[in-house]
Amino acid sequence: MWNFRFVLAFALVALSLAVAAAFNRRSRRVTDPQGLPGRGLPLLDVAFLAGGPARVVDTALVRMEREGRVVVSRARRVTVTSDRTSDPVERVLVTAVGGRAGRDLSVLRSSVVGSPEVQRIGDGLAARGLLRHPAALRAAWRARKLVVLALLVTLVLGVVSTVQWLDGPDRDSSAPPVFPYGVLVLFTVVSLVATRPAKSRITPAGRRQLQLVRGSTPWRPREVAAGQAGHAELIGAFALDGTQALRGSEHRALREALTGPYSATRPARSSRGSGADGTTGLATGAAAAWCGASPASSCGSSGGSSGGHGSSHHSCGGSSSHSCGGSSSSCGGSSSSCGSSCGGGGCGGGS
Repeated sequence: MWNFRFVLAFALVALSLAVAAAFNRRSRRVTDPQGLPGRGLPLLDVAFLAGGPARVVDTALVRMEREGRVVVSRARRVTVTSDRTSDPVERVLVTAVGGRAGRDLSVLRSSVVGSPEVQRIGDGLAARGLLRHPAALRAAWRARKLVVLALLVTLVLGVVSTVQWLDGPDRDSSAPPVFPYGVLVLFTVVSLVATRPAKSRITPAGRRQLQLVRGSTPWRPREVAAGQAGHAELIGAFALDGTQALRGSEHRALREALTGPYSATRPARSSRGSGADGTTGLATGAAAAWCGASPASSCGSSGGSSGGHGSSHHSCGGSSSHSCGGSSSSCGGSSSSCGSSCGGGGCGGGS
């Protein structure tokens, strides 16, 4: 009788391991592989890679402030002084600020960070293999629960079979079931350890890309207007390091305005598990507001961000004119995760 139970346990383990392996491969899939562009990576792509979607919003604001197109007061009020914009994220910011009265910086961040224009930046980085989509990572970790469940069933069947064998009449004429069950359990545990999905959303290629951008000299993003070399260095440093780049006394007002609540502008240091070199990059929780633009995926994230995303509350879709695929769902909870699917824009998938 225990032979039938063993075959059942073996089938459950094999099936669950196959499902977990498939989801693990999906989380590492690169749909648009490209070479590393080095220091030519766009400004907002660098900001997303280094600090997540909130860094993108702050970097766009700093660029517009340095170029005199917005004013950010110490009272954390953003006012638009010029409607000229250079990219879709800036257009969303100008629209979200509204009229002459301006808008509170915290509210502005909350309404723009989940907009499709910001979310697509992360999806593009994931497509080329520099980031891993949060939805695919979550699916890979959830699939491992099937393996754990199959392991528990195997243990129960093993105990039952061993007890029945000890009390059965054929005890002396058949091999004890504890040995095949033990081998199956050991194999399952080893497989769980060996096929563990990645924890960090930034990939090794993404970390190398950030190292290339940093280089040995200050990075000057090509998007900054010509003739503004000083501003270019500052904006590039801000995209990489957040408010740590605003050290000088001349930047004190801007630094104080940006370091209030929901200031996800500090760099997220990679842990030993994701990179022993300590390269600045997107840690596991550093993209808590990444709701992605891929359809039929839900929005959520684990834990709070080392940059501060996790403690804020903001809509998944952004402002009233920029929803996550048009859905009215919102990112709730301390981890900034959506309580329901974001309609046309979930939390990304892929490599």
